[in-house]
Amino acid sequence: MAAAIAGMTVCTSPAMAHDGTGLAGGFASGFYHPFTGMDHLLAMVAVGLWGAFLGRPLIYLLPVIFPLMMIGGAVLGMAGVPVPPMEIGIALSVIGLGSCIALAWRAPVRVAVAVVALFALFHGYAHGVELPSAADPIGYSTGFVLATGSLHVAGIGLGFLTARPGGMVVTRLLGCGIGMAGICFLCMAIGR
Repeated sequence: MAAAIAGMTVCTSPAMAHDGTGLAGGFASGFYHPFTGMDHLLAMVAVGLWGAFLGRPLIYLLPVIFPLMMIGGAVLGMAGVPVPPMEIGIALSVIGLGSCIALAWRAPVRVAVAVVALFALFHGYAHGVELPSAADPIGYSTGFVLATGSLHVAGIGLGFLTARPGGMVVTRLLGCGIGMAGICFLCMAIGR
């Protein structure tokens, strides 16, 4: 009997009545958030994928610019600053990034950075507006920035397909799929 009780004690996890509170809860909520919406997920993977396609220096710049501008957008959202329809901006970002990949657009460095920075503002704004009231803003922001970075890395990994035979075709098809998903998101955003 004592062995059974000891075994159950070792296998238990702490009860968390207020799961999303404090620094740890804020971090968990923020980290989880980008994975809960396909629009966020696709845009963030697309940034890495497009960066990998464009090569140096954009393979490094785009995944750094996006989270930095997202933080700026999140601050605007937390402060309640009005921004044009957020969901439409997010949908357009998915369409735009998917199109850049599908069309194999080799944008100049400044243009690519500006495009990604603008789209990041909308995504960051959404994170700031949707901040759970009980979550710690610093933990939440840290979580969503790290999750965003991991999704960019996943996109960069997919971007290495271009080096394989037929990889460019697959990459462009991924861009088409991302862009078409963005059109669906836009239709849903307009329909609201």
